[in-house]
Amino acid sequence: MSDSFFSQPFSRRTALKIGLGAAAAPILASCSGASTSGGGDFTFLSTQFTPVEEKQRFEKILADHVKDVRVSYNSMAVGDFTTQVKTQVSAGKVGIGMVGGLHGDLAPLAENLEDVSDLAGELSGAGIPKELWDLTKLGGTKNAYIPWMQATYVVGVNKAALEHLPSGADVNNLTYDQYLDWAIAGRKATGKPILGFPAGAKGLYHRWFQGFLLPSFTGGLITTFTSSEAVEAWTYMAELWKNMNPASTNYDNLQEPMARGEVLVGWDHVARLVDAPKDKPDDWVMVPAPIGPKGLGYMLVVAGYGVPKGADKKKAATVIKALSKPDTQLEVLRQNAFFPVVEATVPDDLPPAVKLESTAVKATQGASKALISLPPVGLGAKDGEVSQVFKDCFTQICKEGAAPTKVLGAQAKNLQRILDEVKVPCWAPDPVTAGETCTVG
Repeated sequence: MSDSFFSQPFSRRTALKIGLGAAAAPILASCSGASTSGGGDFTFLSTQFTPVEEKQRFEKILADHVKDVRVSYNSMAVGDFTTQVKTQVSAGKVGIGMVGGLHGDLAPLAENLEDVSDLAGELSGAGIPKELWDLTKLGGTKNAYIPWMQATYVVGVNKAALEHLPSGADVNNLTYDQYLDWAIAGRKATGKPILGFPAGAKGLYHRWFQGFLLPSFTGGLITTFTSSEAVEAWTYMAELWKNMNPASTNYDNLQEPMARGEVLVGWDHVARLVDAPKDKPDDWVMVPAPIGPKGLGYMLVVAGYGVPKGADKKKAATVIKALSKPDTQLEVLRQNAFFPVVEATVPDDLPPAVKLESTAVKATQGASKALISLPPVGLGAKDGEVSQVFKDCFTQICKEGAAPTKVLGAQAKNLQRILDEVKVPCWAPDPVTAGETCTVG
């Protein structure tokens, strides 16, 4: 895929190979409970920017860039978010002005959201890729939401670790074998692991399996769950885990241990790596995830804005249009490391860490073997159960030493049970067949 999120100017056609029945639902950041702020007469309810620092920075962006409406930004976990919207719309007493969430957060609310096709028409010249507009239709013919922002995951590298790279390896074009050899060499040379993993209670490590490791080894996810290639991937992961910092089970993100020097190399969400190079950006590089037998699997994150039925659509449109301006979206990039969906020339004065990340994602999307993966959609309260399947595979295979074939066979039954309950189709990189329940292979 030659198009990039970060070309200059900021113009690209995001290569989403998805049918209209498919969906993207990665978790940028989520935590239990709600976080609210007062001072506004228009409520913006969202699943995004739940960490206090991110939320405060976004509130300032709202205050600085939305001049005609006083906005109160309330963030909460996905389950509570869904319940709030459905309850208010059902009761005909809607106090929420607009909502913001990942594609998968919004898809289950399709019947509760206003048709915003007219607003989509007004924003048709903003440079938002057609593929993103197609996603907003949620399988129908009308726009149910407006694209908001996008992101992905990359590998952060302290330059001190580069001396341990395997001979002839290119840090920007690593294979999974070279990634493992790097971890082994670094551990042996320094006497301690140089590689870390965000495997804490709130870490996004399940996205590594769902969007990177397994697609890269198998070319799929659900339909290849028990395949010989999946067994190979998990066997690899067990060996990689032996060479990772064992404190990784305490890491909810890698930017903190990397900033402290506990970890020199690690994969995480761009928003959870951005603080690592903050003090000494010249000591760092950001690079794509490794390449596997089936390609460079990576996960694309897409979020959007919606308007609950019965809300003040005109006022919501005012806020959405203000947040869709290039300067506003670039400020979100600058402050919270989520990238614009609109056409916008990337400024030269971005924070150094964000520039490093933009280089890594450009290399990822420009790779000839790039393979887009999307997290599940339409799972509702079952989303956590699907994530837990992959976490349990990691625990049993990598931490407890169980045989991958046995674990995958047992977990396949759990995964199929969940999919049968919610009756959702597969999602990329698996083949998408609208109306058919995804079948574990």
